[in-house]
Amino acid sequence: MSDPQVTVSGTAPSAAVARLLPGDPRLSFDGIAGWDRSDGAGLPLPLRMPVDRLDTAMSPILCRLARTTAGVRFAVRTDASELELEAELEADPGGSPLDVRVDGVLAHRWTGGPGRHRMAFPLPGTDGGPAEVEVWLPHLSVTRIGAVTLRGHRHLLAARRTGRRLLVHGSSLTHCVFAAGPSETWPALVAAERGWRLRNLGFAGESYLDQAVARTIRDTPADLITLELGINAYIGGAFTARSWGPAVCGFLETIRDGHPHTPVVVLTPLSSPERERAVNSAGLTLETARSLTAEAVRVLQRLGDRALSLVDGLAVAPVADARRLYADGLHPTAEGEHVLADRIGAELARIPQASEAGPGADEGDAAADMNDPSAGPG
Repeated sequence: MSDPQVTVSGTAPSAAVARLLPGDPRLSFDGIAGWDRSDGAGLPLPLRMPVDRLDTAMSPILCRLARTTAGVRFAVRTDASELELEAELEADPGGSPLDVRVDGVLAHRWTGGPGRHRMAFPLPGTDGGPAEVEVWLPHLSVTRIGAVTLRGHRHLLAARRTGRRLLVHGSSLTHCVFAAGPSETWPALVAAERGWRLRNLGFAGESYLDQAVARTIRDTPADLITLELGINAYIGGAFTARSWGPAVCGFLETIRDGHPHTPVVVLTPLSSPERERAVNSAGLTLETARSLTAEAVRVLQRLGDRALSLVDGLAVAPVADARRLYADGLHPTAEGEHVLADRIGAELARIPQASEAGPGADEGDAAADMNDPSAGPG
């Protein structure tokens, strides 16, 4: 693995050069709902969720976080010797690396900061046919994308996007703030291990059962939905013992309006030793919030939801493992992301598939729009 910090590249051995703009279908963007070009002359921003109704959450922080590019990536199949990328990273809300993977193996991790960049990455090239080159955008940054230039190639094709569609939603534990890079968050690792397609709707500090988020999940094609719920609501003291359970039920039932048969997995809060029995401003302990979340799931199961499953966060990350897993008593370290991927992935792999005619029915047309920045915000 190398970490090229230069902004300009040399000349590739072959004369073949292809300059692809974000709307080119050969870039095969994934993990996005559409594009935003609202700043006019700036580069287009791939959006992981529609933002046109996000003001209804009444949270400027959520509005910013929704524009970060967690789980957003593009890929080509090529034997090119070099890939060059134009990108612009905003300073707010933060920064994180950009990853380049070749046939699933991390080849480059770029760690530049905010600003406009032209990055060049040497590629191995192949004599036996094209390799899959996938670029994962920074998961904690708002990342606008310009041209992607390939040099020295004979083959240049869109990547094949197949496999089960995994949609994840949650707090910073799903946004993965201490991950080594965007392709090494636990959701990305789970998806890569099983050949699934990821949509990450994790929002650090902003998982509050917002209806704008529930409607987005309702309307997004998915074969498996995982919801990590409870930690932000507990820390923020946003719900009481009376209101939290019904709010969880309402969030899940909104999702069910668009996914009547899709498997949905609720992951209750992972352990946080100092919070387990600490009473928050709404009178809840983390233990109580976890119990109420589980009870909300059981209520819906008793009412007939057979595609709804529960995973105990305390079993995934027990209190006894906290020192080994966490950087700060709450957020997993880079190594902890891999442990969570193994444990959560094993739970998700047990969930049976289900076919449904729902939001995924027109996926072909939606995929075409996602790769077209001129289509506007999703």
